[in-house]
Amino acid sequence: MASSSTAIPDRHPDTDGSGEQEPLLGRAGDASQREGTAGIAQAGIWILTAMVWASVFMNPLILFSAHPLLNSAGLLLVTQGIIILQPTHTAQQKQSGTKVHSILNGFGVDALIAGLVVIEINKVRNNIDHFESPHAILGILSYILLFIQSFVGLTQFYFPALYGGVNNAKKLYKYHRASGYVILILMLATVAAATQTPFNVNALHIKLWAVIVMSLLVLVGIIPRIKKQKLGF
Repeated sequence: MASSSTAIPDRHPDTDGSGEQEPLLGRAGDASQREGTAGIAQAGIWILTAMVWASVFMNPLILFSAHPLLNSAGLLLVTQGIIILQPTHTAQQKQSGTKVHSILNGFGVDALIAGLVVIEINKVRNNIDHFESPHAILGILSYILLFIQSFVGLTQFYFPALYGGVNNAKKLYKYHRASGYVILILMLATVAAATQTPFNVNALHIKLWAVIVMSLLVLVGIIPRIKKQKLGF
């Protein structure tokens, strides 16, 4: 490796831990090792989704059945949107990764909206109170934050003029990234809370411990891949 005339080795931000490749957790130079944790996140989210779908289809299908099916599909797509964007390094990768991220999130949000519509129709038809259980409260909070997150992310990338130009829009990227991880945790908590609802207790029988384990796998796979520079640290 060549060095400068001052005998100080040339710095390479992507390999010495000072660039975007430095992970949020771990030591400098660990970034390449962290890339492999995506498989852990994939295992967690796919198994979690399969658990929900299998439990639903093992029971007679009713209108309410669409709620866990659509919401779990939405969570799966949103998680894929996070994973696909994390390993981008070059400008071209970032551009294409962001487009795929927005498409996955778009379909994910659509599925979640449909899931919300289903549960609201079901509550109105059966004269059930709204937002009483921890699951319902966490759920509506997740919906609201995710809708805001999606709107800001979409307009930042495709309509930066709304923020006074590209440079101003880019200044908000770190907040968009950080809030995305918080919302993911909130959504996983919402799924865990769903295991305590009457429909799950009496019909689906999805175990709380199983949801917690799969959720932890998702986070163990995603968190080490976070680049702290992209969060402003």
